[in-house]
Amino acid sequence: MSQNYVADDIKVLEGLEAVRKRPGMYIGSTSKAGLNHLVFEVVDNSIDEAMAGYCTVVHVVIEPDNVVMVSDNGRGIPIDIHKEKGVPAVEVVMTTLHAGGKFEGKGYKVSGGLHGVGVSVVNALSDWLTVEVKRDGKCYLQRYQKGIPDAPIGTTSPYTGSDRGTIVRFKPDATIFDDIDFSMDVIDHRLRELAFLNKGVRIVFEDRRGDEPYTQTYQFDGGIKSYVAHINESKEALFTPPIYLFNERDLYEVEIAIQYVNDYYDEQVVSFANNIRTKEGGTHVAGFRTALTRVMNNFARKYELIKDKSEVLTGNDLREGLSVVISVKLRNPQFEGQTKTKLGNSEVKGIVDSMVDEGLSLFVEANPKIARAIINKALIAQRVREATRKAQELARRKTSLESTTLPGKLADCSDRDPANCEVFLVEGDSAGGSAKQGRDRNFQAILPLRGKVLNVEKARLDKILANEEIRNLITAIGPEAISGLRETTTFELDSADDAANAESNLKEVLAKLRYHKIVIMTDADVDGAHIRTLLLTFFFRHAREIIEAGALYIAQPPLYLVKKGSSKRYIYNDKALEEYLQEVGRDANLGIQRYKGLGEMNPDQLWETTMDPAKRTLLQVTLDDAEAADEIFTILMGNKVDPRKAFIEKYAKTVRWIDV
Repeated sequence: MSQNYVADDIKVLEGLEAVRKRPGMYIGSTSKAGLNHLVFEVVDNSIDEAMAGYCTVVHVVIEPDNVVMVSDNGRGIPIDIHKEKGVPAVEVVMTTLHAGGKFEGKGYKVSGGLHGVGVSVVNALSDWLTVEVKRDGKCYLQRYQKGIPDAPIGTTSPYTGSDRGTIVRFKPDATIFDDIDFSMDVIDHRLRELAFLNKGVRIVFEDRRGDEPYTQTYQFDGGIKSYVAHINESKEALFTPPIYLFNERDLYEVEIAIQYVNDYYDEQVVSFANNIRTKEGGTHVAGFRTALTRVMNNFARKYELIKDKSEVLTGNDLREGLSVVISVKLRNPQFEGQTKTKLGNSEVKGIVDSMVDEGLSLFVEANPKIARAIINKALIAQRVREATRKAQELARRKTSLESTTLPGKLADCSDRDPANCEVFLVEGDSAGGSAKQGRDRNFQAILPLRGKVLNVEKARLDKILANEEIRNLITAIGPEAISGLRETTTFELDSADDAANAESNLKEVLAKLRYHKIVIMTDADVDGAHIRTLLLTFFFRHAREIIEAGALYIAQPPLYLVKKGSSKRYIYNDKALEEYLQEVGRDANLGIQRYKGLGEMNPDQLWETTMDPAKRTLLQVTLDDAEAADEIFTILMGNKVDPRKAFIEKYAKTVRWIDV
């Protein structure tokens, strides 16, 4: 390499070349999440037309070979010549970063695609893309390859009638992405979400890739009220319909739907800014929480529902069992980066606080029965919270590593650095015995669990902490981490500045854990799957930061052992078995053993296949979609039978092994 550093060494990336060189800067990553993001960028343009009042139908199709088509009946992208660029405006939009009708407030009052890089980035990262614009009685078409126009925009045959809009078709560039197989469930969820947020807009989604094409149409005239009802459809609502608040002020629009549920103790907050999901919340969420706590305390004092006037209902008390959808629309949203996961506009906190205070105060005065029901629920939560303090104290220890009363069944490891250590949560004493003999005692601990742990979906925290198996689990992995998590997962944060400390909070979680890898290792049968689900429910509901810190894993023991003579092969799923049998042929001398449980495996087999870091496969539990996770845990583990029955009927035909 030359030691000289001169002007010729400076590389200037022109136009969309920068996007192809560093795609992660624009869509987050080249993984599945980044791939799906391409669809959302194109759809956002159609939704912006809907928010502006010009579009009523959006159609999204995933065609064979993972070609995507997005069409709408909006105004159509302008096709007249752009004065500065000297080419049609549609070509400017498709090929120029930071070009669009979303700046200066001229094209759109509000929009989700604030940065204006959306569709041009999709074009840059596509093998090919076509855009078809119908407006002014003509149909205009242009094709691009890797972001570069094939030819100037042309016109097709004229059309008649009121048909208008934009059609974009593209195929992702396989040389850019890890793979180009779009995730139907992720896209379907986002489109349903957009239909909730834009009441009256019809969104049609088709996936034509499989043997049985999937088609779904979403249109919700109730808007976010329907959204909250959907979130709670498998739960028992405290009141119906949901509380609905709407207000406009200057260039701000605030829309909120609120509903409480019985026998459910978590909080479900789904927030948006200009239709963009703000997973990390932000100032709009902080403003809502502050106003909710103040309004309900004022009502409780006014009508003497709280006997001691010096006493207050905390945010934790009032948010138990709360489901709320918060949607704000504003001219100049300030998001954290292109991924837009948190709203940072400081003025929004006060605006939402004021609007919620005004609207909710009027509602509770007009509907005192509902207000009293909410306050009574909060008072019960307050009493349970006080009773829980004692149960928590029983579980606390001086420090995570100095505990002298670890569970007797725990076979601990000798290393005392949590970063090096891992604990396996094992089903039953039989499997626990094999795991204890097969492990590396230096860094691997084993905690056998007796039978099926408590279903925390149906229990309050005081009952949970009184359960012996749960107490053993908490004590083993670090009681201070669990008790701290309970406080933070109920969102006592009241400002965006506090929320910004989330990363340091996760580091604190790891510091309080006795093991930085917590591995659920259960049998491959129905009972094992049930125990795994019960444990996942506990972590999701009451120790969510452990998941967010990346400390929870699921072991992947083999399902089969195939022997032929002196050779053997471990196989981990049915598909792999079928492929292997096709490869070697169905030899009568093959011995196929299906493992029902870990206890059937010898210690050396368990180590070799499931516990040896050099050979094993661990699935890390992540929280990509908390709303979807909440829905599935409620269906599978909640009190209502009908949703669970419907779930079983829907998926029963896909089950191959129930138990053998």
